[in-house]
Amino acid sequence: MNQQQFKSAYKIWTGSGSTKQVKHEVERLKMKKPLIVSDRIIADAGLLEEVCDHLDTVSYGTFLEVQPEPAFAVIEACKRVFLEGDHDGFIAIGGGSAIDTAKAASVYATYDGDLSDFVGTDLVPKKGAPLIAIPTTAGTGSEVTNIAILSDKEAQLKKGIASDFLLPDVAIVSPEMTRTAPQHVTAASGIDAMVHGIEAYLSVNASPLTDALALQSITMIARSLPKAYTNAHFLEAREEMATASLMAGMAFGNAGVGAVHALAYPLGGRFNMAHGVSNALLLPFVMEMNKPACLERLGDIATALGEKTTGLSLNEAADRAILAMTRLCAQVNIPASLKAFDIERSDLEAMADDASKIDRLLKNNPRQLTKKEIYEIYQAAYEGRIAR
Repeated sequence: MNQQQFKSAYKIWTGSGSTKQVKHEVERLKMKKPLIVSDRIIADAGLLEEVCDHLDTVSYGTFLEVQPEPAFAVIEACKRVFLEGDHDGFIAIGGGSAIDTAKAASVYATYDGDLSDFVGTDLVPKKGAPLIAIPTTAGTGSEVTNIAILSDKEAQLKKGIASDFLLPDVAIVSPEMTRTAPQHVTAASGIDAMVHGIEAYLSVNASPLTDALALQSITMIARSLPKAYTNAHFLEAREEMATASLMAGMAFGNAGVGAVHALAYPLGGRFNMAHGVSNALLLPFVMEMNKPACLERLGDIATALGEKTTGLSLNEAADRAILAMTRLCAQVNIPASLKAFDIERSDLEAMADDASKIDRLLKNNPRQLTKKEIYEIYQAAYEGRIAR
């Protein structure tokens, strides 16, 4: 095995009631006036209050202008509020958009150049202000990764900033924080976490550490997502989903993700499709295209998903994995076709062109895809069928 490193948030708190640790961590990180980064929906749901009640003697400010798929302008605005308020740290409360906003703002706050200078891998010059990440969805894993995904509205593309300087100092993962997530968010974020586990396991950079995290997260999500989806108050299912999302985040944060994410970027950039939904919709079609390059590993995934594979050929077992994922997506009402989002067949060529340029992700994929093959995946997703 080649030499590999493993990275994650410096400290992780998990389990019911773990948000009460926020004050201790603020004091340990020597924050005197943190900026809470979130959105108005989270605030209206009472989740900010749930965290802030533990900050009784701590002075803090708030930035509640986070938007789904945050644009560069949102990071600029967050930086202004941070500097004008003389803040010295960040507490991100929300889904991936809030956490990614705080991650990007933390390193951008003391930088005089353009935010676009950071786009790419290892282009951030230094660590920013300390950051505590508290997710309110079980999906993105952003609380333990070194990546922030932003929307370039002008280019109609999602762009990534990847740097170990983005790793949060603390991740606080408490199942209670996910209980107000709408049903469609529970579904999309849950399948997003599943994509992270599957793509990490299929990545050319997979290692024994990431394999263990990825496979266990797949098993836990397959078991708990339908329960959390149908009953928002099923705390045991939500706790398992929160932990599984964390584990999948640790897996893909080190092994990387592949073609599913690369092909999802144009859907978010051009059509504002939610990240979790685009990943979920594309997953079975990318798995089918990848199948010849990773039959054995797809069989492992089938087993992790609860499928019986004893006595099956490698190809049959791989097909079971794809079928199980198609069935799970349908169970939580993920749309089965790009047609559901007013995407025209004529859009597919430009999408394939955009996706084929996302080398940072495509290089992790088990099958090296041509632009023609990427177009074929979009075409299959447009028709809503798996080509056999």
